[in-house]
Amino acid sequence: MSYESMKLDAQPANNTVGWRFDNSYTRLPDYFYVPQNPVPVRAPQVVMLNHALAESLGLDLRALSAAEAAALFSGNTVPEGARPIAQAYAGHQFGHFTMLGDGRAILLGEHLAPTGERFDIQLKGSGQTPFSRRGDGRAALAPMLREYIISEAMHALRIPTTRSLAVATTGEQVARETLLPGAILTRVAASHIRIGTFEYAARQGGAEAVRLLADYAIQRHYPDLSGTENCYLALLHRVTERQAALVARWLLTGFIHGVMNTDNMSISGETIDYGPCAFMDVYDPHTVFSSIDQSGRYRFSNQPLMAQWNLARLAETLLPLIDPVQEKAVTRAEEAVHAFPQIYQNHWISGMRKKLGLFTEEDEDAQLIAALLSCMYKNQTDYTNTFRALALGALPNDTVFQAPEFAAWYAQWQARLARQPQSGESALRLMQTHNPAIIARNHRVEEALSAAAEHGDYTPLQQLLAALADPYADAPEYDEYRTPPAPSERVYQTFCGT
Repeated sequence: MSYESMKLDAQPANNTVGWRFDNSYTRLPDYFYVPQNPVPVRAPQVVMLNHALAESLGLDLRALSAAEAAALFSGNTVPEGARPIAQAYAGHQFGHFTMLGDGRAILLGEHLAPTGERFDIQLKGSGQTPFSRRGDGRAALAPMLREYIISEAMHALRIPTTRSLAVATTGEQVARETLLPGAILTRVAASHIRIGTFEYAARQGGAEAVRLLADYAIQRHYPDLSGTENCYLALLHRVTERQAALVARWLLTGFIHGVMNTDNMSISGETIDYGPCAFMDVYDPHTVFSSIDQSGRYRFSNQPLMAQWNLARLAETLLPLIDPVQEKAVTRAEEAVHAFPQIYQNHWISGMRKKLGLFTEEDEDAQLIAALLSCMYKNQTDYTNTFRALALGALPNDTVFQAPEFAAWYAQWQARLARQPQSGESALRLMQTHNPAIIARNHRVEEALSAAAEHGDYTPLQQLLAALADPYADAPEYDEYRTPPAPSERVYQTFCGT
């Protein structure tokens, strides 16, 4: 079997909302998925709608009545042209291999936007599937709202990410440590093809299954690689580049994914599967928020190493396609994976230069950056606010700015700025476009989630989303969202919600 007949052609719009479904993934062999409709819920109600995202997708959600929207985004009705499935995949979870699959998610299908871009439309929390194992297939409201907030914050920070189209409550409760209100999130993604999908293909169908999946992934995400010499090795190189760029952006903004298992790493280069994720307040490279990461495997500073480890798992599945001679295949795959640290470092230091207003490159820049981070770590200063203060050119009376080692660093930095031809004003403008004033701080996120999930009050959540929509602006009305948490407000653990 080949992928030649699996064309990615769209079906014409045939509804008032504007859906244009073409479900190319279902033209792969059926061991990659199971047909599965969402499990109906009792009394759905839409509580969040992302109209800006909908419009970019060519969808008119205002054409729906409240009841129609609730039925759609709860899975009680399936849009015309959709072909709901639960996808199969595997994954190394905290280093241990497991056969997995969509245990609480249904892929409705692939929608084509007016630009021709293809997007997966997935319901998360939509009921049990054959992959649920002992799970209930449902989701609680707070974790779904958390993904909505963080994914939209990441989008505003210009970090590749899946996005959230809607959240609907189900009118039912889910049993976790206590009974919690249930909800379903509608997620929009370039695709849900994961490194774990390739691991599944290798275990399920061997080299031929991996070839079919790789051909599909190339056609869908990297069509320029089609027909190139050794396109499978080229795919590995391209995914390596995408992941290096993505993780560098995470660290540049202080983001911690929390569960970088191979089933949570998308080959498209998007951030996916927001669970116990969080943004760091005080700079500490050892920061861990996830309640399930007891060893710190996915701590802030370890994320590049874990991304490379995951890419090695992808490379293992591609070996038979890269070269029929295993020794040659291993050598070529190792070259691709071993290139990750330098690619990552290039992206990271380029981003750090922008954060410090540096247009030019000097060999000593890495030392200059390291000295600042060391000073911030020693003085336990806020990561986001320290860089933003430097970008504004007016240093507040914070501890780090009074430290003797900072004064020495500041003099070196000013001398470095003076050696480039660009003006000081240009440097500040560059810094202000790469150092956000506002991030989704944990205590603010928890405050909004508590108000919504426990009291049905969505005002704090809407206000937080408004503040996060333009994170690089200096908007006085959102000054309160810049303030780090007081000791009593600090969040030390975040949870995945399953």
